[in-house]
Amino acid sequence: MTEPDLPRIRLRPNKNAQPLRFGAPWAFTDTLVLDRRSRAVPAGSIVVLEDAERNALGQGAFNAGSRIGFRMLDPDLSARIDDAWIAARIARAAALREALFDAPFYRLVHAEADGLPGVVIDRFGAVCVIQPNAAWAERMLPGFVAALLALPGVTTVHKNAAGRARGLEGLDDVSGPLAGQIDGVIDVPMNGAVYRADILGGQKTGLFFDQRPNHAFAARLGRGRRVLDVFSHVGGFALAALAGGATSALAVDASAPALALAEEGAARSGVSDRFATRRGDAFDTMAALEAEGESFGLVVCDPPAFAPAKPALDAGLRAYERVARLASRLVEPGGFLVLCSCSHAADLAAFRGASLRGVGKAGRSAQILHTGEAGPDHPVHPFLAESAYLKALFLRLDG
Repeated sequence: MTEPDLPRIRLRPNKNAQPLRFGAPWAFTDTLVLDRRSRAVPAGSIVVLEDAERNALGQGAFNAGSRIGFRMLDPDLSARIDDAWIAARIARAAALREALFDAPFYRLVHAEADGLPGVVIDRFGAVCVIQPNAAWAERMLPGFVAALLALPGVTTVHKNAAGRARGLEGLDDVSGPLAGQIDGVIDVPMNGAVYRADILGGQKTGLFFDQRPNHAFAARLGRGRRVLDVFSHVGGFALAALAGGATSALAVDASAPALALAEEGAARSGVSDRFATRRGDAFDTMAALEAEGESFGLVVCDPPAFAPAKPALDAGLRAYERVARLASRLVEPGGFLVLCSCSHAADLAAFRGASLRGVGKAGRSAQILHTGEAGPDHPVHPFLAESAYLKALFLRLDG
């Protein structure tokens, strides 16, 4: 039986309920009946969603002020969405990661794909960083904190409120500690290297775990070669390549703090003698390196999302094409080029097309060796294409 005091929200008569019955994670606000009663339901409240014939589809979170009006939490109407329910979901997510990784450094919760829509949690040993990007998660934040502290080895929980997603939900951008205290930058071991994660002042949660398998694949290609890592952040591809036997690596990024962390990571990894950084705009720096006559056995470009949403798609694809064109000119004959995209709006076919156009315009021919994606700590929701956002093209260039 459903809790009697749960509000009920209905789909509009002309909206198909089948996707939600088969596992779709949400319903957009414009598919819902929004009247005075439903608009009065506080953002983040747990409701029952019904089809137009008043058949219940499941329980979820409601926010009339968001583009995503309903987020499915549990199709079981007898379930209680409370702290115990949250703890069970987090425990299930933790069990999967423990089976996948030897050390507790990973994405612990990947939003919809882990049954916690709008919630991202990254784990850095004893520290968990949570991004509650939906109103329901913000309302139930104490339950999340308790569940995380119940995990073996977790002593600290930090809230990261940066990013546009919270603004779309009507939430603030105030980050801060929720439990325990973070003492400085954290060492993160991955792929034989040590990275420096700045939880308090870095990008997103402090480090990007999603590229871990792509770092490893690129490191194999970089053995015995000079490596150029463009949009390097804290040295993701460069440090893995050096750990894997690259002769040298140059990290390029516009952020001085990120490059400083990359240098610290190189020191902790014991590869400082083969590592260098260059601060500057990525496009300008690649053009300058070409003018200087530089070439590399492996060039990696891992830019920010140029097409985070559909309105930016055309401009984003042009930017990816430009990246590929400039980077291709820096790859020595028979060398390797890795091009990445984390843009939700640009699917693999569109990104690959733009990248190969750029390679062609640089006068290079290519073999596609491998197409990478996010690691298994970023599972894909089968009904949510956006959860498969990361793409990495591994190319061998001739000519």
